[in-house]
Amino acid sequence: MKWVLLALLLLTVLILIILITKVKIFIDYFHGNDNDHLKITVKAWGGLIKYKVDIPVIKIDDNSPTIVAEQKIHTGPNENMKQEKISQVDKTDLLNSINDFKHLVTHVAGLHKIIRGFLRKVTLRKIEWHTMVGVGDAAATGVITGAFWAVKGGLIGVLSHYMKLKDMPVMSITPSFQHAVSITSFKCMIQVRVGHAILAGIKLVKYWKGGWPQFKTKPLSVLSGDKTNTV
Repeated sequence: MKWVLLALLLLTVLILIILITKVKIFIDYFHGNDNDHLKITVKAWGGLIKYKVDIPVIKIDDNSPTIVAEQKIHTGPNENMKQEKISQVDKTDLLNSINDFKHLVTHVAGLHKIIRGFLRKVTLRKIEWHTMVGVGDAAATGVITGAFWAVKGGLIGVLSHYMKLKDMPVMSITPSFQHAVSITSFKCMIQVRVGHAILAGIKLVKYWKGGWPQFKTKPLSVLSGDKTNTV
């Protein structure tokens, strides 16, 4: 009996540790003319748990209207386990994503409220957003620079409205009046507790109404028992 109680106590402590665990997501994106590079790093327990997706190549396929992404996945604190793969996204994948989102909106009562409640628990920190833009014409470049400032300010305003913005964003826009150029660097850190994410998932199931739809995109297609999708 003592061993059973001890096991239950250890299990309870383990569950509590998992629920209060903070997960940090680091996003690092760079766009330079025709080159794009995206790196997403997920860390927990001081880096003991680490998962990194490095996408050094994002481009439009020359032979078909698809977006090609080369992915390098690293796991473990020392990034010892590696996996490389190339994926393609076409209009069918986009339509499938829209279809799945419509299913969620239709079947989950108060989806917007659930999402807003979850995002209030999410902390956004260390935003750095630097841009250099130019079209070769001084007047047009000045107009575009002003438009970029408006877009950046609007997006940061939306993010701060839905999430906890802890640090003042560091942003800059450098106009290039003589040459056509498009360079953007964006970095940020997103922090959320595992328990808050689990609670949001429970609410999605709790307020689900109607039958279970046939999702078409991963990982949602797994919920429908459809294993034929590859993207």
